Amino acid sequence: MKVPFTELDDRMSRFRARMDKTSPDWELAAIIGKIPLYYFTGTMQDGILLIPQDNDAVFWVRQSYERAIDESCFPDIRKMRSYRDVALGMGNLAKTVYLETGIMTISQLTRLQKHLPFSNIKSVDEQVAAVRALKSPYEIALMEHAGSIHRHVLEDCVPDMLRAGIDEASLTCELYSLMVEKGHQGIIRFGMFNEMLLGQIGFGTNSLYPTCINSPGGIFGMHPSTPLMGSRDRKLKNGDLVNIDIGCGYKGYQTDKTMTYMFGSTIPEEAIESHIRCVELQNTIAAELKPGAIPSAIYREILEDLEPAFLENFMGYGKHRVNFLGHGIGLWIDEYPVIAQGFDEPLQEGMVFALEPKKGIPDVGLVGIENTFLVTPCGGRSITGMSKGLVEVF
Repeated sequence: MKVPFTELDDRMSRFRARMDKTSPDWELAAIIGKIPLYYFTGTMQDGILLIPQDNDAVFWVRQSYERAIDESCFPDIRKMRSYRDVALGMGNLAKTVYLETGIMTISQLTRLQKHLPFSNIKSVDEQVAAVRALKSPYEIALMEHAGSIHRHVLEDCVPDMLRAGIDEASLTCELYSLMVEKGHQGIIRFGMFNEMLLGQIGFGTNSLYPTCINSPGGIFGMHPSTPLMGSRDRKLKNGDLVNIDIGCGYKGYQTDKTMTYMFGSTIPEEAIESHIRCVELQNTIAAELKPGAIPSAIYREILEDLEPAFLENFMGYGKHRVNFLGHGIGLWIDEYPVIAQGFDEPLQEGMVFALEPKKGIPDVGLVGIENTFLVTPCGGRSITGMSKGLVEVF
């Protein structure tokens, strides 16, 4: 059940090496986000992990200290009531602290600075993301387990769940129950505070509805206050394209997969051709997922080869479009690196990507595909299956 000490030790060693390389004058890093805390300590408690350059890291826990001791192999866990205890226990601290500026709130920062007298702040987000991007055999085994659940449910089970008259919200509930029964952890996580039960499930053009999530697809949702789960009013009818874009998690680690289904009859030939092109693009990108490949170069090469007509509504619909072809994945659905401009570090064996070329089709919905791939010397290896989608459910 516990994350092995060897895992935690390797992660900390790689983090320190990354900091030494990118910020050789660093003195102290502080981690407070629940997912980064879990990554480095093996427990998801309320606290702060302080990592000095010249001393051992200490995980100070407010609540629950007892649970942290019970479930973590981290070597130095100490109890605190407030950051005052941290200040007393750590002695003189650096004036510059590397913090998770992408997720730390101003109120957290104010409380921290009240007791820890640092005056300069630098970001540690990129360094943590880069370390997390490289998955160990332990992590890959958990993702492969999630991927096997994902493949089985979407490829083998969903066709039998589709029936005329069912609404999006009800299908989501049935699918969620089945996913949990098969081993899904019950939640999927994104960076920047977002959590969901499954993902996006839409019938027809509801899969094109704009959303706040950085995704080529969309979801109408239950209500403006809860734009999740799918609509209670949109019922499945003959001729609908069903788009299911969901995550699956196992012991924290997630895979991402999209499957499409034609219910009752086929969709227009133009839409089918666009879907087939998206599947071909997925396979082309996957073949490039080898150590040493540059994500931004893959992105440019793919986009440059696409004709203007296909680029219209590619990776979205209308004004709602995204500028990537795939994304890293692990403890978050959206991790570093991304198959997009600006990501110029070479890929390494052990990185994992969700590839999702998709295209919006007027009056039909979102066609395309998504699977999760491991970077290997032979190219990307899918751990979520290789169905081409557009499954006929007649």
